[in-house]
Amino acid sequence: MHRREALKNVAFLLGGAISASTMGVLFESFTLPENEKNFVSFSLQDEKIFAEFADIIVPTTKSSAGAKAAGLGKFIPMMMQDCYPKEMQTSFAKGFKDLQAKSMADFKKSFVTLTVPERTKLMVDLRAMSLAQKESKSEENKDLVYFFITARDLTLLGYYSSEIGCTKAREYVLIPGRYDGNAPLKPGQKSWAT
Repeated sequence: MHRREALKNVAFLLGGAISASTMGVLFESFTLPENEKNFVSFSLQDEKIFAEFADIIVPTTKSSAGAKAAGLGKFIPMMMQDCYPKEMQTSFAKGFKDLQAKSMADFKKSFVTLTVPERTKLMVDLRAMSLAQKESKSEENKDLVYFFITARDLTLLGYYSSEIGCTKAREYVLIPGRYDGNAPLKPGQKSWAT
């Protein structure tokens, strides 16, 4: 199975947790033209920021490692560069810079140096901003909201298609038996990855 097909399957399983724009990009049947790939670039420092961003969304727990351990710092920019058209890449990159500017404006610190409670507060603010923009259809903070929604979606997609997400965060059976779409879950049991 090719990576794109595997990601489509994971996106389908995640259902409503992923936005329509991300689903649209993943379900497109065309291959992104070579002149649109890698339209923007991200540094190693940027990858560290993506890892910290993703780790707020899917943190490490007692039972499984978080998004940072699953390699989301590299996954998010790779997906953006390889799968999204240049207009979306440009908006994402602008929103990424806006995230860092908002961090400096709100906390007088770069995103990487924020404490976990400060990062969580920033994420809550970004979520509220994205919900408000959805209602008002305002152009204000358009790139920042696009960045937040897309990075969140790629975090969920990347984590639950990673080895850690499939085998540690969810129940996993290496060789599953018959399909049962109505399998009962015991109290506290993880949802199924297979």
